[in-house]
Amino acid sequence: MSENITPYKDSLLSKKEQVAKMFDTISGNYDNLNRVISFGIDVKWRKKVLKIVAQSNPISILDIATGTGDLAILMAQTKAEKIIGLDISQGMLEVGVKKIEAKKLSKTIEMVLGDSEKMPFDTNSFDAITVAFGVRNFENLEKGLTEILRVLKPNGVFVILETSVPEKTPYKQGYTFYSRNILPIIGKLFSKDTVAYGYLSESAANFPYGEALNNILKKIGFIDVVALPQTFGVATIYSASKK
Repeated sequence: MSENITPYKDSLLSKKEQVAKMFDTISGNYDNLNRVISFGIDVKWRKKVLKIVAQSNPISILDIATGTGDLAILMAQTKAEKIIGLDISQGMLEVGVKKIEAKKLSKTIEMVLGDSEKMPFDTNSFDAITVAFGVRNFENLEKGLTEILRVLKPNGVFVILETSVPEKTPYKQGYTFYSRNILPIIGKLFSKDTVAYGYLSESAANFPYGEALNNILKKIGFIDVVALPQTFGVATIYSASKK
């Protein structure tokens, strides 16, 4: 399972602490590096998440593992009255706050330092919850998903955007070669944390995706679970709801 894969293999810190440290280190270059690594396609995927969420006309939105706030900022297009971006990395949040201020969205979007597996929100708080490229960093996946179910309102929408592994030839072989050989090199060129993008590659390759993640969501108690593969299967959008 993904929780056994950590950024710093010889560290005595918990996975949660290691992930926070890693993202603090790479926060300054994270946005630009993301565009390079995904060839800019991640922007298109996020817009699809926006479309799914917007259909429910949410008043309140929580973006978990918000990082520098890309998805939270995009969610402002839904006209939601309140959007909260939650992350365990102070460094990422600081970058995000500057972006939000530059777009004059500070009255709508609030950035909160917090743990996705123990959130400081009441039960049934949000109409919509999103997580983009963050669930594989949870220390305990099922605990994190259970917490998300708790704070989601009944009939609310939960949308995950996460990496996955293509299953068809030649895309599967191409993805494997790129993630194992090219991605870590790009990461080392752009980032002072030489292990960060090796971890992101390894965690992506070992994270449950497609029907496997669907089954976990159903086990937790989510309903109307759907997986939508993107770009030959290199990423998948999952949508679900709550009774």
